[in-house]
Amino acid sequence: MTKPRQADDYNAPLVDRGGRSGTVLRILFLAIVLIAAAGAFVVFKHSLDNEIVLGGLGVLAMVGIFFLVSSVIGFIEVMPQRQSDSLARAFLNSHPDGTLITDDKGRIIYANAAYGALTGARKATEVQTLETLLSRHRESNEALYRLVNGLREGKEGREEFRLLRAVGPGSNSSGAHWYRLKARLLEPEDNGGKPLQIWQITDITAERDDQERFFKELQNAIDYLDHAPAGFFSAGRKGEIFYLNATLAEWLGLDLTKFIPGSMTIGDVVAGEGLALIQSVQAEPGLKKTVTLDLDLRKTNGQSLPVQIIHSVTSMRDGAPGESRTIVLARERGDESGHSASAAAMRFTRFFNNTPMAIASVDGEGRILRTNAPFLKLFSGVVSRDDLEKKPRLETIVQESDRPTLAEALAAAKDRQGDITPLDTRTPTDEARYFRFYVNAVIDQSDEAPEEAAIVYAVEVTEQKALEAQMAQTQKMNAVGTLAGGIAHDFNNVLTAILLSSDHLLLQARPSDASFADLMEIKRNANRAAVLVRQLLAFSRKQTMRPSVLNLTDVVGDLRMLVDRLLSGTNVKLDVQYGRDLWPVKTDLSQFEQVLINLCVNARDAMPDGGTLTLRTRNLTAADVAAFNYSYMPAEDMVLVEVADNGTGIAPEIMDKIFEPFFTTKDVGKGTGLGLAMVYGIVKQSGGYIQPESEVGKGTTFRVFLPRHIPEPAVAAEAGAIDGAIAGTEVPPPASPQQPEDLTGSAVVLLVEDEEAVRRGGKRMLETRGYTVHEAGSGVEALSIMEELDGKVDIVVSDVVMPEMDGPTLLRELRKNYPDLKFIFVSGYAEDAFARNLPPDAKFGFLPKPFSLKQLAVVVKETLDS
Repeated sequence: MTKPRQADDYNAPLVDRGGRSGTVLRILFLAIVLIAAAGAFVVFKHSLDNEIVLGGLGVLAMVGIFFLVSSVIGFIEVMPQRQSDSLARAFLNSHPDGTLITDDKGRIIYANAAYGALTGARKATEVQTLETLLSRHRESNEALYRLVNGLREGKEGREEFRLLRAVGPGSNSSGAHWYRLKARLLEPEDNGGKPLQIWQITDITAERDDQERFFKELQNAIDYLDHAPAGFFSAGRKGEIFYLNATLAEWLGLDLTKFIPGSMTIGDVVAGEGLALIQSVQAEPGLKKTVTLDLDLRKTNGQSLPVQIIHSVTSMRDGAPGESRTIVLARERGDESGHSASAAAMRFTRFFNNTPMAIASVDGEGRILRTNAPFLKLFSGVVSRDDLEKKPRLETIVQESDRPTLAEALAAAKDRQGDITPLDTRTPTDEARYFRFYVNAVIDQSDEAPEEAAIVYAVEVTEQKALEAQMAQTQKMNAVGTLAGGIAHDFNNVLTAILLSSDHLLLQARPSDASFADLMEIKRNANRAAVLVRQLLAFSRKQTMRPSVLNLTDVVGDLRMLVDRLLSGTNVKLDVQYGRDLWPVKTDLSQFEQVLINLCVNARDAMPDGGTLTLRTRNLTAADVAAFNYSYMPAEDMVLVEVADNGTGIAPEIMDKIFEPFFTTKDVGKGTGLGLAMVYGIVKQSGGYIQPESEVGKGTTFRVFLPRHIPEPAVAAEAGAIDGAIAGTEVPPPASPQQPEDLTGSAVVLLVEDEEAVRRGGKRMLETRGYTVHEAGSGVEALSIMEELDGKVDIVVSDVVMPEMDGPTLLRELRKNYPDLKFIFVSGYAEDAFARNLPPDAKFGFLPKPFSLKQLAVVVKETLDS
């Protein structure tokens, strides 16, 4: 009967078929070497006997060969091979994991003691392969199959599986067991051999039990945290929320099943100015800081949830903000409705931190005692929550130049004076932002803050200041425009008299006369003055506009050759970028061409050393217009024209003056200062907007925005086109009016003009053309003359602005008795400036001042013939 194997015997291997075969092979190989050495000795014996020295060397050679070969086969070891093998086997035998080594056919070569103990084998004959043991169970069989396939591909692997009972057939262990199975290849020492397979199996039931117990405890902790009577959330460095418990989610109305970690931030759940309070909590580098705050959270339905939070934040070693953990305690409404001191303090804190105005209390020395959340938010770049612990001085948040004024206001508050003048100032860190400070004295100090001397309220007025500056600029431009328009109107009367007188003298002079050249010079300079007057009228938006529907692609294309000629002789290159499918606009063609020409000339002059002049057009949707963030411009469809250069640029201090009349940076004689003023007026009169942007040394861009024109359906024109198409004929375009060749006439003309020089010159010029002219100095006088003539007047030529009765009023009075009377207005203002005061069906001609004799005669003739 076989003696059972004892526990201590498992330190020896159950199966070891590698050691005996190796010893036999070494002995056989040693015998072969000895025989070969003996044969070599006999062959060389004769020569060795003749020479003693050589014989000695031969013996030594034989011995060396013997030891060399012996060391190779391991019989005589240079290194302690047997010792290393013994250590390796001892390591495997004592390894706690069951280890099995097989060949590629699955035959067992080695199994350690742990393998036998795990599988229930007590002697070598009882050792079974893993295939035999594990193929009985589906879970282990699948794991074994995957590992075998991996070994065939040269890959090592590991699997874990659960069995309802232990692997060993004789094992006394009951219940389910977990096992970990590993497999890898062992390459042989000689390259020609096949690799062996090493299998290691371990019972990990206890390890799995520990893991399950840990996960149960963790789940219990999470479940407790989720359903605790307090809310909780954790956030990352940027405020992104990675976890919130079920209690807080229920309070906020969030669906936890749809919550994605990092998808929302603290700012999404904090209402009002509470976020500023949270952001103001900062820990020292490498440390942690915990504070208690009263604020409101925002529910998903928009309602506020009053809470008290215990907020803990960390800071990195470099001072960067770290992660945060926050406990949320709900404040029931019943708590706030009580009369306790804590409830009152809680209500005040909510009010204090949710007011839209920044509030701070200061002592008599101007040191800040406490602030609300909006104050920390408004001046976050100047003062922090940690700074408040050191009681900084209020003057640190205002510009140094305004600190004496602030000190006077605080001194007045300390003296308990009222009606302290507000202070407008900027912060030292951002001069683009404006703030207004209201300082109020504290009359009755409280026991909580006996040192409190003043309450300071602060509001940001940056936008208000921008609107005030814009309004002031607009009012200034309107005032200058009104002045320019008035001057232009009066100057037009003077120019009209000069032009009419020069025309009259030229009719009487011959080209050979000595005075003829002087008369031509007078007329030429009068016309130059008329151009300046028209520019003034353009700026004041009182010039005559003849708007038409235009496609700016065609307008820019027609102007390109002219702009090229303007740039000839310079190193300026023209780059035109046409927008696709531009919307139509409605403006005066000739005057808008003047806009583009003036902007291109200014761009050319701004690049004395050469550069690129870019002319660009494109459509802008309402959203595109809003993206420019120009507060004065409505968000509607526009067509944009940009004229850009990379020249010297415009200094910021003169940017507000560039559209003013007679303001110029050019040398004397090189500019009148009316170019941009005229551009501004034409664009405004067209219903558009112009905005310059410039940087000194980099260039300037002028953006002209014109409203998109949506044409009204022309029913009559469409009907005519349809009728023409049905008849098979083409609808001809309307014929352009031609000036009459014969400018003489015999009609009776009533000339009404308050300027005697203009009236006298006009009367004389019309009489030279054969007309009978009656003159009147005002509208009232004109009515009297009509009565004297019994209405026998063919046409009335009248000024618009006159004392006692203006031109439009005269027209209405005359049409009451003479509805078919023909009428012509002459004025230095635009036609639409007074036409809006007339009935919509009023018919009249118009002649802008200044005018020449020929222009007056042409208009009178055309009106009579119409």
